[in-house]
Amino acid sequence: MSFPKSPSALSRSIAAAAFLITTLVGCGSSDDSPSAQTRITLTGSSTVAPLASEIARRFEERHPDVRVEVQTGGSSRGIADARSGAATLGMISRDLAPDEQDLTAFTIARDGIGLIIHADNPVEELSRSQIASIFRGEISNWSEVGGREAEITVVNKAEGRATLEVFKQYFELTSPEIRADVVIGHNEQGVKTVAGNPNALGYVSIGVAESDIQQGIPIRLLRIDGMEANIETVADGSFPISRPLNLVAHGTVDGPAAELVEFSLSEEVHDLIEAQRFVPSRR
Repeated sequence: MSFPKSPSALSRSIAAAAFLITTLVGCGSSDDSPSAQTRITLTGSSTVAPLASEIARRFEERHPDVRVEVQTGGSSRGIADARSGAATLGMISRDLAPDEQDLTAFTIARDGIGLIIHADNPVEELSRSQIASIFRGEISNWSEVGGREAEITVVNKAEGRATLEVFKQYFELTSPEIRADVVIGHNEQGVKTVAGNPNALGYVSIGVAESDIQQGIPIRLLRIDGMEANIETVADGSFPISRPLNLVAHGTVDGPAAELVEFSLSEEVHDLIEAQRFVPSRR
């Protein structure tokens, strides 16, 4: 003779059945489920990130089983995350430093660093020495360099940003020397700050600046010692402040990550690079 199960026993039976059904459904799921997808994470340079996102989107279209996540945070983060394994690949907008030779860099494009001012500022050109003096605080008024009577608002990049390192190296500046009124992180913050202040002077990626100028944002790129700051002078090598845009890896890159690197280095993404106003590395 059998007896009905107690409520608690019945609940356990239902739970066990539900688990079995879930397990069977999971075993029969297609490879398109999120758990079946390979994930690649890129972190680092805010200059590289928009380009990497466009490359990732096209790569995903051709590899539907792969998802690529792109996060910013500066080149220092890209280095640290690549080393620790927090990211599959780091993004940096400069050369590897001597103490970073444990990493491998893959140059996907080149960019320049340009000085930007508000579109209403009448100054057309500054010399290398004038720019260094402004950032040291030795020149503080636009009238001292041929502009109107107005205090210069110096916009500097935050520590850990590759743009800052390249800028300091070219103008022979040290971080303690720089007298900044505003400190910004990524390029678009710099553009927004200068666009909103007629007396500001900052420096950003030339590619980013040219793209924003095309969209009507009120900034201008200054000539430096008579040299135009634009994509053409970066491409022909005549503009003096240029740098590589790199993906970096710690150790061996294989599988889908290696395919992404190879794709990023191929001519298949040159149109994306040029659309971002950068120079393809294999042009």
